[in-house]
Amino acid sequence: MNHDGTPIDRPALRERLVAMRRALPVPARIGAAEALAHRLLTMPLAPKAGYVAGYWATNGEIALHAWQVQLPAECRYCLPVLHDDGRLRFAPWRPGESLVTNRFGIPEPDVEPAALLEPEAMALVVAPLVAFDRAGHRLGMGGGWYDRSFAFRRLQPAPPWLVGAAFDEQQVDAIAAESWDVPLDAVCTPMHFHDFRNCHPSSP
Repeated sequence: MNHDGTPIDRPALRERLVAMRRALPVPARIGAAEALAHRLLTMPLAPKAGYVAGYWATNGEIALHAWQVQLPAECRYCLPVLHDDGRLRFAPWRPGESLVTNRFGIPEPDVEPAALLEPEAMALVVAPLVAFDRAGHRLGMGGGWYDRSFAFRRLQPAPPWLVGAAFDEQQVDAIAAESWDVPLDAVCTPMHFHDFRNCHPSSP
């Protein structure tokens, strides 16, 4: 909702915030990525081992490379892979390993379908977003991939922990939640760790 109580125009908000993050200068992006890495590595939800999912930053999204290279040795970094059923699967990936481009032009690990991991196998999922609010609601690009993939989290506690990654400027007052939305457990920005675990009954 806006300050005057009217509903937020999701397409307009998405357009404005995508343009904002794309306009950030390169030095600011680099500094933000390094600060974000520190927040992700030191947050109370950071796992010491297991499969950890990130994303390939596109369209102005905050980058995760600084976090990836500093993960504990027992953590295995994964990237999402689009599946025909409308849900994400995940594949372990290291820099230099083969990639292919999906239907949206986003690089994915080039692996056999049998090698893909289910969303339930992740210990932590760091998700991109366009906007987030003070209750942990997330506005994405509108495809619904994360909501479909992690719908089971509405009925059961973590793992995986669902953590959004964003620039501080992407926080808004409130996003009206849809019935299919899966709220985040937390959001990390360069300046803050926002903990939403007490905002949602399903979270431990």
